[in-house]
Amino acid sequence: MAVDGTAALTQTVAAEEATILDAWLSLLKASGALQTGRIRQVELDSQTRMVLEQLRGSLAAAGTDVGADAYAALRDTLAEVSRSRAVQGFTPTDTANFVFSLKEPIFDALNRTVGKDPAAVAKGTWAASHLLDALGLHTMEVFLASREEVIGRQGQEIAELSTPVVRLWDGILALPLIGTLDSARTGVVMENLLLAIVDEEAEIAIIDITGVPTVDTLVAQHLLKAIAAARLMGADCIISGIRPQIAQTMVHLGVELNVVSKATLADAFALALRRTGRTVVRKQPSITSTAS
Repeated sequence: MAVDGTAALTQTVAAEEATILDAWLSLLKASGALQTGRIRQVELDSQTRMVLEQLRGSLAAAGTDVGADAYAALRDTLAEVSRSRAVQGFTPTDTANFVFSLKEPIFDALNRTVGKDPAAVAKGTWAASHLLDALGLHTMEVFLASREEVIGRQGQEIAELSTPVVRLWDGILALPLIGTLDSARTGVVMENLLLAIVDEEAEIAIIDITGVPTVDTLVAQHLLKAIAAARLMGADCIISGIRPQIAQTMVHLGVELNVVSKATLADAFALALRRTGRTVVRKQPSITSTAS
């Protein structure tokens, strides 16, 4: 009589669920799942118990067809585990091990339940490997996609934090740029600058590029986009922070910003004050007479 590996696996998981769960938890703890401090034992216990319960039910309903509707709840649970681990900072190895470490307890359980039939053990082991490999791949796909989302969100937050618009005086704003200026960041720069111009009713915006390592033709184009957008909102722009090396590079490349530029932010701020009809004067010290 032909041996059905899926039936052997289904029977084993149903009969040995508690033993499999204990062995699985022991392996996860031995691998250091709790030592990182990213996950508590109660959470790990809950995740493993739910996954194994859903695996038992899915096996009974649809065999090893991971794409079947009966596996939808298990796929969702593993996806949630993957997303939470991506946010918590788990490594891909840690996340993959959550599923793949289930193999050994199931293989041992197969030996206990159908060990007298080598063919059943072999086919049950193959069915279990095929099933857990598919679930593990699903887990890793969700994990990698979630981590890319986290990295993208962090990159966007860093870009926003690295392009703050500072109010120097009534009607005068400063935008200090640090790092490389690319197309994506230019969009953030323009958005932040235009919103600040509207909110502050600014007349002048100083774009300080002291922290920009190099200015080439592409960076100049990005700066011109930001300047043109600011002008459309009614604010003049001043570029500050052009170092001698950058000035030489721009001359060599034939780059023209067509905007007033100053060597330092202080010089640009002084010019902005003059343009807005303001001056800064040193306060004269008061003269006190002392009795002889």
